[in-house]
Amino acid sequence: MAWAATAFAAEVAAEHAAEHGAEPFYLEAEFWVFVAFVIFVLLVGRTALRVVTAALDDRAQRIKDQVDEATRLAEEAQQLLATYERKQRDATAEAETVVEMARREADRLSDQAAQDLERSLKRREQLAYDRIAQAEASAVAEVRARATEIALEATRRLLVERVSGARADELIDAAIYELPKRLN
Repeated sequence: MAWAATAFAAEVAAEHAAEHGAEPFYLEAEFWVFVAFVIFVLLVGRTALRVVTAALDDRAQRIKDQVDEATRLAEEAQQLLATYERKQRDATAEAETVVEMARREADRLSDQAAQDLERSLKRREQLAYDRIAQAEASAVAEVRARATEIALEATRRLLVERVSGARADELIDAAIYELPKRLN
């Protein structure tokens, strides 16, 4: 019975629509314009999503590469520092060996005059300390020079990639002004 009532209501609605000249919605041009618009938006959105995703992936890869490069440079600097610290320890060991040899020689030559022996020991100890100081100064200078080169190269790369125009000129002027302060 409910089915018959529904069918009757549909018939009445169809007659009413026929009397007033109303067509079904899927026969109207506005409906098809709307469908075409939705399809267009979906296609454009899909393409835009691909482009944005590709751009973000490229940027993420560039950032990862820069981080990897900075990590590699830091490891290189760390290895260089370890090498110079080892050289410094070797120089210290060599200096201790020289001092020990001087002491043995002093014991062997104890029959000689005390004044000659004392002068010889002082000269050798001073030579050993001078060698240590020279080796340490050389190691520190080399580490600083290499670290400065690495930092300058990394900074140059970042500046070339990310800074241009008036901002670049301002940064260069500021860096030149501060350079003597940093080297001291």
